[in-house]
Amino acid sequence: MTHNFSLTGKTILVTGGSSGIGRQTAVTLAKLGAKLIITGRNTEQLQETLSLLPENGHLSTSFDLVKTAQLPELVAGLPPLCGLAHCAGIWKPCPVKFLKEQALQNLMHLNFVAPVMLTAELLRQKKLLPGSSLVYISSVAAQHPYKGGSAYSASKAALEAFSKTLALEYAGKNIRANCIAPAMVKTPIFDDTLNTVSEQFMQAHVSAYPLRVGVPDDVAYAVAYLLSDASGWITGSVLRLDGGLTVGS
Repeated sequence: MTHNFSLTGKTILVTGGSSGIGRQTAVTLAKLGAKLIITGRNTEQLQETLSLLPENGHLSTSFDLVKTAQLPELVAGLPPLCGLAHCAGIWKPCPVKFLKEQALQNLMHLNFVAPVMLTAELLRQKKLLPGSSLVYISSVAAQHPYKGGSAYSASKAALEAFSKTLALEYAGKNIRANCIAPAMVKTPIFDDTLNTVSEQFMQAHVSAYPLRVGVPDDVAYAVAYLLSDASGWITGSVLRLDGGLTVGS
């Protein structure tokens, strides 16, 4: 019953659609038949994403999710949704002793507060249809922290706990919530990492992946599965995507 994997007829909101995993997720979902509303902070890059999508009445809107006070207006302009793919997020490594409160708040706001408040507003305005699926991009760092990643790991662990609670609260309306936890994926964040750590460290880490380092397609296909009816019995779960990476590598 391969039609269960189709997204035809589903209207889905994709955040962080201007680059990386968010952009590839938008492209993949559109190819599977979904009608998309994509958001991102960079208007020019968002239009580039829109130009990559097969025509199906897709929409884009430039929006900074950190501006949570403006979420009611954003949500009010949305059509009824069948799903959410929350891909927006930032990564800022920093040893604990160098953490500054403002930097910590900025990271937590975008990685945790923003998706929580967006979801809450979607529910308040009854924009999520029965049978909707909500997918949040977490990270393996939520369960396996690393040096310099205290704030990032904490933000993703909080997001996973939120998603699991949401799944319990809305199971009665057949609204599902799940997280995807990728390991290293070749995105702009991967490029930033190359400029942050030594070449020796990076080579050692990359060699720890029995399959390979991930690419945005790997995550996008997993998002598509969790948004599709084929995953209808999955909620409150965290799908780890790591190419066989050994814990602690």
